[in-house]
Amino acid sequence: MQRVATGWFYNRLSLLKNKLEMKKLYIIILFLQVMSLTFSQDFTLPLWEATIPNQKTSNEKETVRKTDFVWIENVQIPTISVFLPAPRNSNGIAVVIFPGGGYVGLAYDWEGIEFAKLLNTKGISAIVVKYRLPISKSLVNPSEVPLQDAQRAVRLTRLNAGKWGINPDKIGVMGFSAGGHLASTLCVRYDVSNTKVHDSIDDVSARPDFAALIYPVITFKEPWAEKGTKHSLIGENPDPKQVEYYSNELHVTANTPPTFLAHASDDKGVVVENSLLYYKALVEANVSVEMHIFPKGGHGFGLGLNDPHLNTWVDILNRWILDINKK
Repeated sequence: MQRVATGWFYNRLSLLKNKLEMKKLYIIILFLQVMSLTFSQDFTLPLWEATIPNQKTSNEKETVRKTDFVWIENVQIPTISVFLPAPRNSNGIAVVIFPGGGYVGLAYDWEGIEFAKLLNTKGISAIVVKYRLPISKSLVNPSEVPLQDAQRAVRLTRLNAGKWGINPDKIGVMGFSAGGHLASTLCVRYDVSNTKVHDSIDDVSARPDFAALIYPVITFKEPWAEKGTKHSLIGENPDPKQVEYYSNELHVTANTPPTFLAHASDDKGVVVENSLLYYKALVEANVSVEMHIFPKGGHGFGLGLNDPHLNTWVDILNRWILDINKK
């Protein structure tokens, strides 16, 4: 009887021990899951925590269409998606990316996420901006809104630089097509005050430390303007003052950030004169600039992986980014 009791006791003790071990294992797994979320290498944040400025209530809905790339229209809640390299590989440089789309939509992966992933392999942090589009019915002062979101994206990146392993003095921007117009607008108007309530984040500098503009829209002046982008931002019959205001080659100063330009000679969507005008203005202002004009490639070539004229251009860009940030 004593042996049975003793055996029963040890069996119960063993069972209890197993339960405790399982509970301990569960806690460890839960802890690891929480830690993995905490230290995730990519995450998305809203640009504006509470009230989104320059926005009104409408029945408009954001849409995402997936074909051979992700196309986003009617952005209602602007965000930044943050992609960080492994800390061991990080060089402290960050690039805030503005996808193109004529200010009508966003080629979100083709000119955003794909480049973020590529930059991560070079130790560079990347922040892809889902910015609001001026054709939206939800906006109060539509032409001001893209720049407003662009300023906020750079400010949030600089504000969180220490937390994300970024050097606050090595934060650049990259824009494609209409996203290039937005990035260049930011480069010449980073300190402009928009119509919204001021908050503490507005005290953080929005000036990029460098800029990469890829087949960018630069001018709204004839005959070189890309009419679709121009009409989306300032309307079909804009005030001449607005045309001049958003022709960014006219507003370059010595404080405009160092710039990299890439364009194809046969671009029929945004003619190469856009990059040439900006290049000339930068040279005249004694701003460091590097420009690459490719013989072929058309418009919207993205990474250019399947084009023999373009498949090395991203290596040239990466070399320039590293070189400009040696200081």
